[in-house]
Amino acid sequence: MPSGACCGSGNTTHHTIGMIQPGQSGTATNKEQTMSPVSTTVNVSGMTCGHCVSSVSEELEALEGVEAVDVDLNAGGISTVTITSEKTLSRSEIGEAVAEAGYLVVANEA
Repeated sequence: MPSGACCGSGNTTHHTIGMIQPGQSGTATNKEQTMSPVSTTVNVSGMTCGHCVSSVSEELEALEGVEAVDVDLNAGGISTVTITSEKTLSRSEIGEAVAEAGYLVVANEA
């Protein structure tokens, strides 16, 4: 768990952040309709609360092309993070963004 970890309430939180810029209606343009969004799911350890979710989401949203971040928080365990983007994101850039927030991307356990 990161040294800056927050509360460990044990509650499960589902947090979705969409990114619509001011002046956008939220509907896709013709260019956007021709491009299929890419969905990438990673497991992240160490998150315990909404503040943790916000920190990870903020770092991931800063990556070029990220449209939305959806976190299924498993407080104190392994949380599932789904990133929707315009293009494929590398595992290393996702890992670096999550690490910047103070958490760790972990491998799926079979």
